[in-house]
Amino acid sequence: MQSSVSSVSSALRSSNSGKMAFWLVVLGAALWGVDPVFRIILLDSLTSTQIVLLEHVILFMAAAPVLWKNRAELRSVGLRQVGALLFVSWGGSALATILFTVALSNGNPNAVLLLQKLQPLFAIVLARVMLKELLPRRIGSLLLLALAGTYLLTFGFSFPFSHVDDLMQLGSLLSLGAALLWGGSTVMGRYLLGSMKYETVTSLRFVLALPLLLVITASEGAVWQLPEGTGAQFAVLINLLLQALLPGLLSLLLYYKGLSKIKASYATLAELSFPMVGVLLNWLAFGSIVTGAQLLGFLLIWTTLFTISRQQDRL
Repeated sequence: MQSSVSSVSSALRSSNSGKMAFWLVVLGAALWGVDPVFRIILLDSLTSTQIVLLEHVILFMAAAPVLWKNRAELRSVGLRQVGALLFVSWGGSALATILFTVALSNGNPNAVLLLQKLQPLFAIVLARVMLKELLPRRIGSLLLLALAGTYLLTFGFSFPFSHVDDLMQLGSLLSLGAALLWGGSTVMGRYLLGSMKYETVTSLRFVLALPLLLVITASEGAVWQLPEGTGAQFAVLINLLLQALLPGLLSLLLYYKGLSKIKASYATLAELSFPMVGVLLNWLAFGSIVTGAQLLGFLLIWTTLFTISRQQDRL
């Protein structure tokens, strides 16, 4: 009898822990949507690459003590883990962003945005192949519901392009590459968290991306132009710190802590909180009107998130 009660209690704790982990990923991804609030101000003085580089310098200073504390954990890192870390830090952070940026300038922007929405599909397939994960129940209908919600958030009820040829351009292929890298980063992150602490994975992501960002920034050849006046420079510093610490450090700590307890296929759907927060902040901070189609998109995505969160008994 006591054994039965103990088993039920343990199952309840595990279920609650899984649900909490899922919502940590939701919260972590939602914080990514805060990024434009700070980035738009910083873009008046710096290029995107310079902003990301300075952000990673700040994050390096936060990550270095963590890596020193967990240095014993680094001694057991193998070649597969190094490859996964480089995929996450170089592929997911730097290269995917570059591909997506180039895609927007070399193709139909609507087609590029539409194809980027396939990221959850790539992550789910890779998680099944590489991590042997069981897929969520009713994954087909849930994925369609999620894609429909993100479509409505981005395009509303309008058709995003007038010719099928728009989907066959170079920009579209680059967008698919970015979606694959971002989806793969979720899977590689989950793989790393099977043998490493989430604090260590977060710190290594920042540290390993720094050399690549230095090379990219140097090759860009852009002039560093900080605004004149102490007040203006102080404002840039504050915005840079907030961007590094909120959509940078805090978001990934929450994200990886949650990801360490749930499957990558669940996490990639939890990441849909990102476009929702982006639309919400555009309305609150920049006065963009939220349409009926976007409200319906919100509803579809939240339905997906709540349905997935109730499936944690299978984690």
